[in-house]
Amino acid sequence: MSETTAAPAVLATTAVASPVTKTHKPHRVSRGEAWRRRGPLLPALIFLIVVTQVPFVFTLYYSTQSWNLVRPGSREFIGLQNYADVFRDSQFRQVTLNTVIMIVGTVIVAVVLGLLLALLLDRAFLGRGIVRTLLITPFLVTPVAAALIWKTTMLDPVFGLINFVLQPFGVDRIDWVSRYPLPAVMADLVWQWTPFMMLLILAGLQSMPRDVVEAARVDGANSLQIFRELTLPHLRRFIELGAVLGAIYLINTFDAVYMMTSGGPGIASSNLPFYIYQRAFLGFDIGQAAAMGVVTVIATTVVATFALRLLFKSFTGKEEAA
Repeated sequence: MSETTAAPAVLATTAVASPVTKTHKPHRVSRGEAWRRRGPLLPALIFLIVVTQVPFVFTLYYSTQSWNLVRPGSREFIGLQNYADVFRDSQFRQVTLNTVIMIVGTVIVAVVLGLLLALLLDRAFLGRGIVRTLLITPFLVTPVAAALIWKTTMLDPVFGLINFVLQPFGVDRIDWVSRYPLPAVMADLVWQWTPFMMLLILAGLQSMPRDVVEAARVDGANSLQIFRELTLPHLRRFIELGAVLGAIYLINTFDAVYMMTSGGPGIASSNLPFYIYQRAFLGFDIGQAAAMGVVTVIATTVVATFALRLLFKSFTGKEEAA
């Protein structure tokens, strides 16, 4: 009887001492369940393909054709000849340089001004909400309206506010748009994109731990040292993100160039989108304009992919370090 009662006790003790480990197999989603989850996204995906990829395929096809609308019946397949002509075109190279100058100059100035304004708005003062709303307003203005404001209200040689402000310093009736066409367009773009940079950097400032700043002040660090050693490294990811997004959007700038300078004088202020428009709808050379568009898209995609990968590595590196 004692042996019979001892056996279950031993088994129970063994079971407690060495519990059986259960292996949880990963839950596999069936193919039907996966398609049901993706189903709501299919209309958006189809719309995206129809709107972006189908026109690009047609553009690739047109880029291999010799097709000028003023010569009906002259359309023929010429392979990669249009691409060779694009790279031999000196005006295309000049317009590409104008585009790079426009993007880099606008992004740098907008980031610097956005950083200064974000540092201002990060401090508490009377009327901060009103000032923040007013500073955001330029980003909400339609690009065409913004271009007209700068052309007629700000830079007009007779009635412009810039000449009115500079008149006491001996500046009188300078036609800024005609004399400095590319900087005039960049001024409009900086005015529009500074609020975007300001909002991104301000979000970064408000996410910065305050206890670290207070500890640095207790240790005797001044404001410049705190900005250089703590604030600026913390804002690096936000500044890089704003610069990448701004450059991607600015490469598509067309309305400001068209409304303010129409690419002139000559091609002094023309950028890639406006030059492609001129070649397609003023020169009626559809084949070469399509080749320019393909080259621009490929170059933009390569640069944007490289920049975004560096940016994502920066974000993931910071998260792993934390």
